[in-house]
Amino acid sequence: MAEEPARTRGGDDLYGLLAEFDTVDKLMHAARAVRDAGYRRWDTYSPFPVHGIEGAMGLRDTRLPWLVLAGGLAGCGGGLLMQWWMNAKNYPFVIAGKPLFSLPANIPVAFELTILLASISAVAGIFILNDLPRYYHPTFRSERFRRVTTDRFFVCVEAADPKFDVAGTEKLLRSLGATQVERLES
Repeated sequence: MAEEPARTRGGDDLYGLLAEFDTVDKLMHAARAVRDAGYRRWDTYSPFPVHGIEGAMGLRDTRLPWLVLAGGLAGCGGGLLMQWWMNAKNYPFVIAGKPLFSLPANIPVAFELTILLASISAVAGIFILNDLPRYYHPTFRSERFRRVTTDRFFVCVEAADPKFDVAGTEKLLRSLGATQVERLES
């Protein structure tokens, strides 16, 4: 199947379309409609957290808890393995018939390494999964977008979306009650 010509998909410097809405209800309706239209590369912006927006956008659960669990298990296992190696294998030291490796004596170090590696995994996961640090975003060029911190709500559909078509996407956003639809350049 042939790729659409650049005039309908947008030029190389087109980032996407930014639609402005004036109420939360319109934003929620627009999020559901954009999701149902089959778009995959888009986002919503609001001046405060909107309950239920992730469901309206069709977002799946994050992988972050699994990364934190893996980091915690690695810390616990690594801490116990390290102490077993040092105390029972590398430098065994028998004192009054005590065992070379005793789990209760090694819990504090294993616990601390569990917490350390789980927190490092959480911070690293947040940065990696959210593509941070990001010092620039094309929405920052829009004068209208500055109102997102006070009283406006926005939906931005990226031109990189396979379903994106400048005219069709703009028509959809306007039909959803957008007060303004603006082209964003990269």
